[in-house]
Amino acid sequence: MVLLHPDRFLNELTSMYERTREKGSVWVTLKRSSMKSKAQRNKMASKGESIEYKCLVRATDGKKNISTELSAKDHLKFQASYATILKAHMSALKKRERKEKKKAAEGEKKDENKKKASAS
Repeated sequence: MVLLHPDRFLNELTSMYERTREKGSVWVTLKRSSMKSKAQRNKMASKGESIEYKCLVRATDGKKNISTELSAKDHLKFQASYATILKAHMSALKKRERKEKKKAAEGEKKDENKKKASAS
């Protein structure tokens, strides 16, 4: 897994979404991590040192894995950029669903109108 700078991670994530636009999926996971082994964390805890936790963000499309770590101060900027990327790449999916639902509803109304007309 490649650990990238947050801005570079967002660029790579955008290209992943572009590659999988027609077919495929992208999985993004977030978790709290100190980026230290359990033994290192235990040593730090026994010495009374504070452990700084960061947010580890991973993304994969099945072929390529990327990751980045965020400190608390970088989180808001990253979250805003990530939301923008998601909105840009999920809009087509929402539009397709709405059109299909409208067409189905219009088709049902036409069928009901035909039944009423033939019954009269």
